Parts: sequence; C-alpha cells; structure tokens
Amino acid sequence: MKLLRASDYKRMPWKNGGGETVEIAVSPDGAGLAGFDWRVSMATVATDGPFSVFPGIDRTLSILEGEGMALFIEGHEPKRLTQASDPLPFAADAPTSATLIDGTITDLNVMTRRGKLEHSVRRVGVAGLGELVFHGEVALVLCHRGQIDIGDQKLSAGDCLLIEAAAGKRHSASGAAQLFVIEIQAA
Repeated sequence: MKLLRASDYKRMPWKNGGGETVEIAVSPDGAGLAGFDWRVSMATVATDGPFSVFPGIDRTLSILEGEGMALFIEGHEPKRLTQASDPLPFAADAPTSATLIDGTITDLNVMTRRGKLEHSVRRVGVAGLGELVFHGEVALVLCHRGQIDIGDQKLSAGDCLLIEAAAGKRHSASGAAQLFVIEIQAA
C-alpha cells in the first residue's frame, strides 16, 4: 500500500489548455497525457466548454464539489451530473462539452486505455468500523471527506491510498469518511 498525500499531487494544465488538473496517480509512473495506461486526477472547472479528447481512452467522471454540470456527449442524451449522481462512465474520445449548473465545480476523473484496461468507480461511506474488499488488480481509495484508517494508513480529506495486487484483499477501515473506490483490471 502506498499513501499519496493531497499536498504532493502534481498540478498541470489541461490537454486543451482550458484549465488545471491535479494528478493523483498515473501508470506507468511519470507517464504523460499521451502515454498513460491509467490516470486518476481532479480538475476545477470554472467555465462552460469542451472537454479534452483522449483517443482510445475510457473515462469516468464524478462531481466532488459544487452544483454540478450538464454533459453533452456526442451520440447521447444530455446528462446532468451532480454530487448526488452515480459516477458517469463514457468514452473520452467522444466529443464532449459541459455547461456548469451554478458556478465552479471540482470533478474526479478516472481514465484507462481501452482494450488494455478497464475500471470502475464507486462511492463508499464509512461510519465507525468496516471492511473494504477489492476485486480489481489495482485499487485506489480517495478520501473525499472526513478521515479514515485503512489498515495502518491514516487518510485525511484529499489523500489517496494506492493498493497494488489488490484483487481479493480485505482491509479493515475505521473512521467517518466518504470515499471513492477506484478499481482497475486487465480488459
């Protein structure tokens, strides 16, 4: 298990230059926007506009802060995405634009290389004692709100725990937190 502290995340411009992203983790380590197998990041979106296009990539988007946005994904009906919405998977190479519902938002963006890897994203709430069970080969646990102990690791809001060879593993969890559990496996 590797603890990734929010204060250590890498900040970089969006691929389309329209804003800034905070990279939580990427594989392989140090991969750029064209060469990653998987990538987990957060972005602050302050204006309406198009999404960056990533050929051959699948993505899942979740709203972390703010009122949300209306997404316009080519070939699909418009989709309203808020903090209460389930994480939304879609093709990152489909032309996509967003209109903010009411002001700036922060989103969680998970991307994997289509045909090589696939991923899932789910929200998990912990209040007291619990257990996290993983099915993916790689798991990332992002502490969105609150604080949590997973095994001997202490996560505060914004921190992420990266677990490799995670499939079938169980980890005790204690605290009060809202988490995003991201699992990645071979396609």
